[in-house]
Amino acid sequence: MIDWEPLLLTFKLAAVTTVLLVLISIPLSYWLAYTKSRIKPVLETLVSMPLVLPPTVLGFYLLLVFSPSNSFFGGWLQEFIGIKLVFSFPGLVFASIIYSLPFMVHPIQAGFSGLNSKLIEASYVLGKSKIETLFRVLLPNIKPSLLTGIVLAFAHTIGEFGVVLMIGGNIPGKTKVASIAIYDEVEALNYDTANIYSIILFIIAFCILLMVYTVNGGYLKKFWK
Repeated sequence: MIDWEPLLLTFKLAAVTTVLLVLISIPLSYWLAYTKSRIKPVLETLVSMPLVLPPTVLGFYLLLVFSPSNSFFGGWLQEFIGIKLVFSFPGLVFASIIYSLPFMVHPIQAGFSGLNSKLIEASYVLGKSKIETLFRVLLPNIKPSLLTGIVLAFAHTIGEFGVVLMIGGNIPGKTKVASIAIYDEVEALNYDTANIYSIILFIIAFCILLMVYTVNGGYLKKFWK
């Protein structure tokens, strides 16, 4: 009998992470696209690190930083703010935001960078502020980039394993997401159950990417070239 709780927790994690990533990535991508600051390469490197780092490396350092028993910062968070990030759902969200950040930032940044600068100039000439220009001019013109970033971040969060296992552990109903459930079932030699979980995730991932290709007319393919 399949337990649906890991799947529901996975989609909850992906949804919360994606919403927060949108709020974080839009201003960050805007700044990266238009800034001439010398620290831009450093910040771009930090954002892109999850693409090349093994998930367990990121998860290990997050575990050290947020552990109340091993870190002053982790202890301070739990004692004075009442936030426990280790082996908790908020910890999964935080780790997922960091791990999926480049999948949201890169498409949106590419969208901003590809816009004609005359759009911004015209908006300023008409007396629009930077905020108004961002929301009324720029964002409406990069809808394919936004959709791509949202879908990639959501799909990537669904498939996370190493980083969520390190920071969240394997607590049923709390941190046991679908990828961990698959691992548990394989270890227990319950291949039929593992296959059901895997098929569900495969179908969902396929449908999500198919939607991007269909709606954006191949934008995802062009982006990765």
